[in-house]
Amino acid sequence: MAAGAAAPNPMVGALLVYDNTIIGEGYHQNYGGPHAEVNCIRAVKECNVHLIEDAVLYVSLEPCAHFGKTPPCSDLIIESKIKKVVIGCRDPFVEVNGKGIDKLQAAGIEVVNGILEDQCVNLNKRFFTFHTKHRPYIILKWAQTQNGKIAAALNPVLKTSYENTFNDRLFISNDYTNRLVHKWRREEASILIGTNTAIMDDPELTNRYWPGSSPVRLVVDMMLTLPSNLKMFNDNKSYTVIFNSKKHELKSDLLASRAGGVGFYQITNDVSLVHQVMNALYQSKVQSVLVEGGAKLLQSFIDEDQWDEARVITNSQLEIAEGLGAPSLSNHHLIAEDLIMSDQIHYFANQYSHEVHSTS
Repeated sequence: MAAGAAAPNPMVGALLVYDNTIIGEGYHQNYGGPHAEVNCIRAVKECNVHLIEDAVLYVSLEPCAHFGKTPPCSDLIIESKIKKVVIGCRDPFVEVNGKGIDKLQAAGIEVVNGILEDQCVNLNKRFFTFHTKHRPYIILKWAQTQNGKIAAALNPVLKTSYENTFNDRLFISNDYTNRLVHKWRREEASILIGTNTAIMDDPELTNRYWPGSSPVRLVVDMMLTLPSNLKMFNDNKSYTVIFNSKKHELKSDLLASRAGGVGFYQITNDVSLVHQVMNALYQSKVQSVLVEGGAKLLQSFIDEDQWDEARVITNSQLEIAEGLGAPSLSNHHLIAEDLIMSDQIHYFANQYSHEVHSTS
């Protein structure tokens, strides 16, 4: 439930257990709100408050030791006289990274670390990637026909009953899969497309079919030629950033700008486009990006080996004789698959970059 809501903070869960019985539980529900440990301790019923100091606190990530949007959780644990804390994994954020553990131990609290560590790290793969690799977590996504086309050519000859006419957008995935895609959008901090996709598809790039705030919208438009009446430039849905070669005018906190507006980030010829976009997102504290197209943009991420996951939707009942070919993955392996009616969904991980470990 916290996916996409807690960012840029990590998703964290906590349990208080007394004599094999859970007396309190909580999680970090949204950015700026109380952390998991706070919600857990607050959730203890009044009749069980006296048990807190003899209970064991289980928390998926090292408690913070610094003042951010909220006070340090390690201080609350000490004040609550909890004697033992079991931690899933260490926090790689420089303001924490062992300081929370040290503070608890200095107060005489027994600390056990590294329990279900891989699972806890995977839960916060976006957060860990951001703080250890200094870039956002990158997810590539596209939909393709059975014969590997992601868009139709002009006047395509279809091999099924699907209809398509000159310059019409080719809808590949079904309505149920589209709803899942909107859930994916809700879970990420930003979403990126290229110029051709913006022109041909005119996407809104919101998660209107799934509850929660929409991601920051990103588009590559080097010469600033996109028309202002495109859906992704509407002011009331989400903030939009145009990566271009001419203009720079950007809000410093993109995540706080989701209410709307348009910003500009200037790209130079010195470094690759992918590198500059990722650096811009890192500097703006945007921890994840869903790259939705088009084919050239997606392939550039693959060719530069700048991706962590790929989610490929294949309509098994649709083929077109001519069309734009899908990107070609490399250095990948299949981690999961799903079937939604005629849509086959394959989830791939980059075999070189998908493992992110906590710092020790």
